[in-house]
Amino acid sequence: MKFFVILVMLATYIFAADNMDKAVDESKSKIKTDNITNDKSKENMQQWINAEFRLQPYRTNYLLPFAIANRTYKSHEDDVTYKDMEAEIQISLKLKIANNLFGLHGKYYLSYTQHSFWQIYADSAPFRESNYNPEGFVVFPISDTISCLQMRSLKFAIAHQSNGQPNTKNKPAYNGFNMSKSINYVYATLRLQHKTLISDLTLMAPYLGSSDLKDNPDIMKYIGYTKAKFTYFYNENMFTLMLRGNLGSQKGAVEATYSHPLYKSSYLYAKIFSGYMESLVDYNHYITKFAVGFSFSR
Repeated sequence: MKFFVILVMLATYIFAADNMDKAVDESKSKIKTDNITNDKSKENMQQWINAEFRLQPYRTNYLLPFAIANRTYKSHEDDVTYKDMEAEIQISLKLKIANNLFGLHGKYYLSYTQHSFWQIYADSAPFRESNYNPEGFVVFPISDTISCLQMRSLKFAIAHQSNGQPNTKNKPAYNGFNMSKSINYVYATLRLQHKTLISDLTLMAPYLGSSDLKDNPDIMKYIGYTKAKFTYFYNENMFTLMLRGNLGSQKGAVEATYSHPLYKSSYLYAKIFSGYMESLVDYNHYITKFAVGFSFSR
């Protein structure tokens, strides 16, 4: 049964990628606008027919049916057992909401990312964890042709990340463990380019004076305040390396990914993660994990 579910997931993904550029809503396909005399009405009807929503990929969107960790995941409920093998799904989209406010040439966005961990190989195939990450950010493009840094953009963001779970501290079944995990934070990212190498250097911090860390007061010890991500293109191949950590606690994580085009908007996608904060519920557990599957954005 589990193998059948995996096949359905893969077939759905491949079919969607194959038809992404020619998808038609048959309920709208015969609607005519030629005889509409009101230009505004005609324009908006055509946008509705074409389903022009202006949503764009943000972070990598992927489906990884095979992801195996170096240890069995701990369940915080007595009657639930997890395995070391699961599936991962990430959906990440952004929407541009404004341009050049205050004459500073910034591009303003809202985004939403959801990263889910699906125990498809365990009994009843529960979702072990889902992390929800909405953001608001502004990007200032930089045309740097003089300095050795070759700066390309500066990004400022305000973000929230949580797992959507209730407070379980006082529930006997959880033995004092609180399933609710969250953090509100701000960050800034400077992007550099050296030929086919893109470097993203990030500083982040929780809201000053906020109480958003009460569910996980030591989370910054494991996430860290600094992050560097390197993206390298070689022919059709794309490689990334992410390093994140707290210099004081000497804890953090490293993640490497590889993608290669398969067919139209689909890519072979593989990643290796090692460190803390793979997911919010296990932010203070060290995990090494390999995952492979497909992505439909880079």
